Amino acid sequence: MTYSGREPGYVDPEYLRRLAEIVQPVKRHSYAAMALASGKRVLDVGCGPGADTVPMGEIVGPQGEVQGIDHDEEMVQQADQLARDKGVHAWVHHRQGDAAALPFEDQYFDACRSERLLQHLADPEKAVSEMVRVTRPGGMIVVTDTDHSSVSIANEMLEIEWKLRRVRADMLANGYSGRHLFGYFKRARLENISVEVFPLIVTDYALGRYLSIMDMVENVALQTGVLDAEQVAAFDSHLRDLDKEGQFLAYGIMLLAAGRKPLA
Repeated sequence: MTYSGREPGYVDPEYLRRLAEIVQPVKRHSYAAMALASGKRVLDVGCGPGADTVPMGEIVGPQGEVQGIDHDEEMVQQADQLARDKGVHAWVHHRQGDAAALPFEDQYFDACRSERLLQHLADPEKAVSEMVRVTRPGGMIVVTDTDHSSVSIANEMLEIEWKLRRVRADMLANGYSGRHLFGYFKRARLENISVEVFPLIVTDYALGRYLSIMDMVENVALQTGVLDAEQVAAFDSHLRDLDKEGQFLAYGIMLLAAGRKPLA
């Protein structure tokens, strides 16, 4: 499958802020799994516009330290501004960088996390390995990601829906990443591994289109010949009718894996 246009799966900071509101329960659970507390030193890989570094900074306080890293300089700038706005910039810092080559020394952090990052990486296990490297022995690594094959919509045009679901998963570098988290952690030799599943449910079509990047998915489906314009229009019309009748429902799942770095 080929795609002409901006990097498939790219989303802007506003999209990430909107999605952050939907996944707040997952975020809070990830903080608990990291054992965040005052004075902790923690890292968020793929920090985006600071949706997690700032709340974590409020938990660890000025005696602690939060570092965020993202490949997108615009995201880093917005994260820095949010930290300034929230008054945590003295101990919450962000930088541009590569998840596969983290610019930190070995065993620097008490815990590391990433959220919806591995789906964009061609070599996700390298990023997991780097998170393990920079975490102290006994520290926690917590990763949350999506299995895009789980996204489903209640409708009567299943063949089209299934094709769009496959397009969405395949247009990402690692669109099935959520289901592989357990394996990544096992191969990284983490201990006390746990995996939990969190459902995400949307009953508003406009919001569902936005969060599922449907415009981008449809464009890829058209450009690659998976669907034609008539099929795309018919499916959109069907979902809009369901929405008018108050019957639209879409859902997907996120998986959260947590594991401890061995003491030796």
